[in-house]
Amino acid sequence: MKLGRLVQAASIFGVAIFSLAASASAATITFNTTATGAAGTGFNSSGNLSLSQSSGVAATLGFVADPNASVGIPSGINFGNFTLACSSCTTLSGGVGATFGAFTFNMVITDVTDGATGTFVGTSTGGSVFLDQSTIVIAWAPAQIGTGTNHATSGNFGTTFFTVTPFTIIVNPTSGAQIGSTTVQGALGGVSGVPEPATLSLVGGALLGLALLRRR
Repeated sequence: MKLGRLVQAASIFGVAIFSLAASASAATITFNTTATGAAGTGFNSSGNLSLSQSSGVAATLGFVADPNASVGIPSGINFGNFTLACSSCTTLSGGVGATFGAFTFNMVITDVTDGATGTFVGTSTGGSVFLDQSTIVIAWAPAQIGTGTNHATSGNFGTTFFTVTPFTIIVNPTSGAQIGSTTVQGALGGVSGVPEPATLSLVGGALLGLALLRRR
């Protein structure tokens, strides 16, 4: 009888732990980088998602934001893609190209799940672009947004945090998985979720049963 009760309590405890793990792993954080307006995602605090060359042949550096993402945490994530286009550019050796002046790029992170926002600021000295070369590099700061109100411009990230790679090297117009496209990569971390009350009750009941069996 005692052995049967022990097995029963252990089984309940095992189910509770499994439910707890399932509850935690199922949690997701929904975020995006589509904030608009003067203070939103864009070049030189303008909210513009396309930047033209400062000299040379016509060229553009555009950004396609991540419109919406629901990601289990922790995980690697993509914030969006820069695309460098220069239809008149030719190869570096004796070719023609374009030059981009210095710029900044605000990438506003909107954590929809936690109701918070923060901004990664990318700074570049600009660079030259040919059909087979790009010297544009973007350096990002801060290194991390969240947890809590760490680098938050509004709201509270709670236990969630976002990081971004320190540098984004913009590929030339003929490189990348998609022509001229460079992905802005980062990571999402934090606590996976809060257990439901029913799961906590199940765990508590199993522990109490094991304690009573031990006393007897």
